[in-house]
Amino acid sequence: MMKVRTQLDELQNYLTDASNMPGGFAEKLFIPESAAEIADILREAGGRNIPVTISGARTGTVGGAIPFGGYVVSLERLNKIVKIDKATMTAVVEPGVVLADFQKAVEAEGLFYPPDPTEWSCQIGGTVATNASGSRSFKYGATREFVTGLKVVLADGAVLNLKRGTAFSSDGKEVEVVTESGRQIRARVPSYQRPDVRKNVSGYYNAEPLDAIDLFVGSEGTLGVITEIELNLLTKPEGFFSGIVFFERYDDLLAFVDEVRSLSFNSRKAPVATAPGSDLDASLIEYFDDRALGFISEKFPETPSGMAGAIFFEQETTAESEDVLLEKWNEFLEKHQADLDRSWFTTTEQDREKMRAFRHALPVSVNERVVRNKQKKIGTDMAVPDENFPAFLKFYKKTLEASGIDYVIFGHIGDCHLHANLLPKDDEEAERSRHLYGRFIAQAIMLGGTISAEHGIGKLKSKYLNVMMGERYLNEMAELKKAFDPNGILGRGNMFG
Repeated sequence: MMKVRTQLDELQNYLTDASNMPGGFAEKLFIPESAAEIADILREAGGRNIPVTISGARTGTVGGAIPFGGYVVSLERLNKIVKIDKATMTAVVEPGVVLADFQKAVEAEGLFYPPDPTEWSCQIGGTVATNASGSRSFKYGATREFVTGLKVVLADGAVLNLKRGTAFSSDGKEVEVVTESGRQIRARVPSYQRPDVRKNVSGYYNAEPLDAIDLFVGSEGTLGVITEIELNLLTKPEGFFSGIVFFERYDDLLAFVDEVRSLSFNSRKAPVATAPGSDLDASLIEYFDDRALGFISEKFPETPSGMAGAIFFEQETTAESEDVLLEKWNEFLEKHQADLDRSWFTTTEQDREKMRAFRHALPVSVNERVVRNKQKKIGTDMAVPDENFPAFLKFYKKTLEASGIDYVIFGHIGDCHLHANLLPKDDEEAERSRHLYGRFIAQAIMLGGTISAEHGIGKLKSKYLNVMMGERYLNEMAELKKAFDPNGILGRGNMFG
């Protein structure tokens, strides 16, 4: 039976998310157990023009799940794995399923679901709503690549059943979908050109041609409420080779990344199935700068000192290819003058988990530092085209060094997408950090990049989306939203300021 809560102490946990954006408030919390109950809530809210904010695990960092009035609808009770079908390599899940639980269930069947956002406690509905990605996106792409079906409840309670490959828009024409009750909805697809970057979650997706399902992937709860998701799965890789490799010289590290990126069969270059088993082919390439290594060494004292930075990489292997691949990586690392004696390598699951813990220790250490400073960290999420990445990273480093503010740079270097985290010590540094963030936004846009590669826009970045898109394209986005949500009750404040 659906729970309804109105007392402030019962609502408190639903008024915030990982962004720590202050000021959230709501009139009522609903915890439904079915799509039919969600449809009832939306019909009532729509009739009274009450805003509705959808709540998942609230792990987002841009304030998307924080309500400013109206109703909160939490999807935590829609948490069933409906089926995992080994024969068709697909799964059907409800949106409240926790990603880590789903991945374990899939692996128990000898299958593999690649999307791996840093926060494993997120819910799958949230990963679809934000088109979440992570370190393995370098090879496999973001969540969108795996979504084959969605059931969506619209703002008036109508239900859409979307299957990939059944409804398209092309040649600038409208996309047309039909609800379960037979109502046709036509929506004009925004005409902006998306930046030529490996990852981008800034605004509604568009493409030529555009599959209707892709409008809802990454729409941040503004077009409808996702109540069921069908996902494609892959065969579980047989084995892997992981390394955390330290470099004394920054130029060697960048040259290494550049060559690995060019050799690997990632999602932008070729279908993953064509990746040859015995060729050098990274599934992830993660970066830690020298300051990040300093932070991590607090929890991992065995981290070598005096390094310019480190790269965490992984390569999938088979029993036949493992020895050849280890030899190839060894030669390749020698060529780029990695410090092989002090680097770490493994082919065992237990040690790989230690390496992932190493990667996760950094955000934890950073958060501990800012709490100690009684400030908030300011973290970037921009990505730029491959050819402009070295210039952008140089701009990051030069600007941050000159500022005198504590910082670390880490993240998905394979996707030309790094997070610069500024760690102000006092209010004056916090103010300067916000100005620096604005400069990084401007630089990313100037270099043909995106203001948000993976965290989304939510409420915190809507003004920057305005800068990136301009009024004309924001109006086109607003027209698209209006087609599915005429009164603008869903996700009010997300994307649109």
